[in-house]
Amino acid sequence: MTNASPLARYKLRLRRKRMLWRGFRSRRALTEVANRTAAIKPGEILLFACLRNEALRLPYFLEYYRALGVSQFLIVENDSDDGTREMLADATDVSLWTTPASYKASRFGMDWLTWLLRRYGHGHWTVTADADELLVYPDHDTRDLRELTAWMDQRGQVMMGAFMLDMYPKGPPDDQEYHAGQDPCEVLQWFDAYGYWVQRQPKMGNLWLQGGPRARCFFADEPDRAPTLNKIPLVKWHRSYAYVNSTHNALPAWLNATFDEGGVEKVNGVLLHTKFLPGTADRARMEHGRREHFYNADLYDGYYTALAENPDLWCTNSTLYTGWKQLEALRLMSRGGW
Repeated sequence: MTNASPLARYKLRLRRKRMLWRGFRSRRALTEVANRTAAIKPGEILLFACLRNEALRLPYFLEYYRALGVSQFLIVENDSDDGTREMLADATDVSLWTTPASYKASRFGMDWLTWLLRRYGHGHWTVTADADELLVYPDHDTRDLRELTAWMDQRGQVMMGAFMLDMYPKGPPDDQEYHAGQDPCEVLQWFDAYGYWVQRQPKMGNLWLQGGPRARCFFADEPDRAPTLNKIPLVKWHRSYAYVNSTHNALPAWLNATFDEGGVEKVNGVLLHTKFLPGTADRARMEHGRREHFYNADLYDGYYTALAENPDLWCTNSTLYTGWKQLEALRLMSRGGW
């Protein structure tokens, strides 16, 4: 944003203030179920999430991030009816809030998380992720987030970007078997190694990545509407920060400089996206009816209809996933000196 005009910078400051005000105002929609934030210690890594009906994924999700170094989870549960709320309330390292309010009207949950991040995340390294996102980065299996963030602190890097990589099975999702607590990647073993494109958004300086199996299968005729794949899941939070569009971009705008800048490569990771587990078709039908996931929901009728038909995303160009070293070799992640 160094080349932005004073007027452009002023408008972004106003936008960030609006995001923070929306978050503050949205606190009234949250009902506290279990608040264990008094147990948070200085320097602990916190995870923030907003979710609905994720009882199937949660056992592995929680264990995965605990092993990665997360000490406390701060979660907003949005009107679940599958036991998600009860499961989270019983976890001693989870602080839980619930709300029946509109996910779409809350900027897809970001207003609620903005309030929790501002209230509890200040000064902490924070992970913000969906229940179907598993963060990997170079050496994540031997060096956890505490070691990574200590190294980033030394370098003055306060955020890490990640590429959201759609994982899928060979065969239709609903033809597979998965049980709670299982590693989703034992079922979702495949991904697209190629077929991505990127452009830089001049307003906030973030990269806009698209492509992969959802673009290939559902948006071939309108690739510009394919899902956005760049995210900023790991940030050393300050109460003045705000996510703008999910975790795809943030303000202040310099938080979006997550990749190479001035020839200096930064460490970045991958979010393994485990959306396509069994139950995908039923979930698509339900979310299509709720119309809570897109501002212009009518434009995505074809997408939901296709998902509801239990499609096979596998093709002869699909690549079998073998681990983070493979992703680094494919340049889907970078160690940036880490």
